Amino acid sequence: MLTGRRFKLRERILGTEVLDAERKAFSLPVGAIIEVAPGAAEGEKTLVILWEDKKLAIFLCDLEMRGTEIIGSGG
Repeated sequence: MLTGRRFKLRERILGTEVLDAERKAFSLPVGAIIEVAPGAAEGEKTLVILWEDKKLAIFLCDLEMRGTEIIGSGG
């Protein structure tokens, strides 16, 4: 389970925020620190992440290919 795990991006990825039925795309930059939010079920292709006080949906494959997990509390 990825919930609560933090990652640092090695390459930029796209995330989507949905507010009031309106979608807004964000480009998450190289070096961004993201945290996987609760709620992703095993086998899902997308995750909800927290980044800069936003909840965004990203593709799991983007995280796997472009992110490095941050181990420990040092960040």
